[in-house]
Amino acid sequence: MDLREQLLKVYISELQKTIDILPLDQILKAAERIDQARLEGRTIFTMGNGGSSATASHMACDFAKNTRDPEIPAIRAICLSDSTPTLTAFANDEGYETVFAEPLKALAVPGDVLIAISGSGNSPNILRGLKAAKALGVTTIGLSGFKGGKMISMVDIPINIDTDSIERVEDVHMICDHLLTMVMRESHQSAHSN
Repeated sequence: MDLREQLLKVYISELQKTIDILPLDQILKAAERIDQARLEGRTIFTMGNGGSSATASHMACDFAKNTRDPEIPAIRAICLSDSTPTLTAFANDEGYETVFAEPLKALAVPGDVLIAISGSGNSPNILRGLKAAKALGVTTIGLSGFKGGKMISMVDIPINIDTDSIERVEDVHMICDHLLTMVMRESHQSAHSN
C-alpha cells in the first residue's frame, strides 16, 4: 500500500470513529428546540467562518427547503454570512469581530435560535455573536470541534465533535446538518401517517 492510499484509509477509519461517538442526545435536543421555534414562527439564524460559513449557509438552505410540510409552518432560516455587502460593511467599518453580532441585534427577537458553527470554538466574531444572542433572549446551539473552545460553555445546546482534525470536524458538522434536517422532516411526516 502506498502512502496516499494509507492516508485515505486512516482518514476514513478516524472519520468512522468520530461518527460513532456523535452526541446524538444533543442533536435531538437541538432538533426539538428548532421545531419549537418553527411552530412559534421564530427565526433560525446560522453563522460561521470559512468552511463553517459554507456549512451555515447549507444548513439554512436545508432547513428552509428540505423540512417543508404542508401541515406546519416552514422554517424561517437566515445565514448571517450570506450577505457579502452586509458582512464586508461591518468588517470594514467596525471590525470583523462585529459581523455577526450587529446584524443579529437588528434581526433577532426573543425566542429565535442561533446556530453557531466553529471548528475551534474560539473565533472572536462567533463569541461576540453568541453574547449578543444571549442579551437578546435567543436560544443558542453550538457546533464545535476539538475540545469545544470557549464556545462550548457559552451555548445552551453544545454539539461538540471531539476529534483533532479540522477536516473531520467540518465533515461531521455537515453530517449534523443532514441529521437535523432529516429528523425534523421525517418525524413530522411520520406523525401525519399515524
